[in-house]
Amino acid sequence: MDTEAESVTDAASPNDDAQPEPEHEQPEAPDEQPAALDGRQDAPQEGDIALRISGLTKQFGSRKAVDDVSYTVARGSFASIVGPNGAGKTTTLSMITGLLPPTRGRIEVLDIDVWKNRSAAQSRIGSLPDRLRMFEQLTGAQYLAYVGAIRGLGSEQVRERVESLLDTFGLRDHSNRLVVDYSSGLRKKVGLAAALIHNPELLVLDEPLDAIDPVSAGTIIEVLEQFTSRGGTVLLSSHSMDFVQRVCDHVAVLVDGQLIADGTVDEVRGELTLEERFRHIVRGPEETEGLDWLDISFG
Repeated sequence: MDTEAESVTDAASPNDDAQPEPEHEQPEAPDEQPAALDGRQDAPQEGDIALRISGLTKQFGSRKAVDDVSYTVARGSFASIVGPNGAGKTTTLSMITGLLPPTRGRIEVLDIDVWKNRSAAQSRIGSLPDRLRMFEQLTGAQYLAYVGAIRGLGSEQVRERVESLLDTFGLRDHSNRLVVDYSSGLRKKVGLAAALIHNPELLVLDEPLDAIDPVSAGTIIEVLEQFTSRGGTVLLSSHSMDFVQRVCDHVAVLVDGQLIADGTVDEVRGELTLEERFRHIVRGPEETEGLDWLDISFG
């Protein structure tokens, strides 16, 4: 992806007073065209790895936002990363998608080293950052067409895919409105549609259901499940343990930048609900204490 393309999907840097490190110089990647929407040619084979992370570390000044994380996601998985605020989820996803250089470690997407061949890796990734920067003076339809064009699609492909995505995500009635007038939920839906337009093999989504109404959330979940059923892989972050338990097949728990638990949802939660296990892992309080003074009576 070229620099202009990166600006469409780039997220703001993580909150920190430290200055971000300069990007490493990377060799040019060969031009690659995304696969056609209507036919993934190779079904996923058992044991294929869509994402492999080894010793991933990101340091801002003296603080380690991500600390020596090693993690794999099998092709065709619907995987999630969960953790409390400040755990390093957004930083990790930003490094995976090639938006933030790691201090140390290796990231491979479908056997491509993201930081040695970033363009080739990014052609296989669709991303929805935490704080998506969009061209607000474009309409929703124009924005999708723009993203399709910079992803290398031909004009007819762009037209067909924009029409399809507008219908799938229920954006038809909003397609001619400027993005600046969109609600947070509409922006999220357009952002996810843009992440899909080039038919990626790996979707990396930061809180995709945040600010989404229940009906739209159902549509998004259905789209993502269809994506994985056709051989695609989803990795997302979420604060909703109920959503992760219902939809995802694998979950990783990050706390203070370290990988604390990783496995299938059933393996991680054991006999508890995922939310109960999560609270136990991060040592959250079992019940609210210290508010005895809230003695409110009615009637």
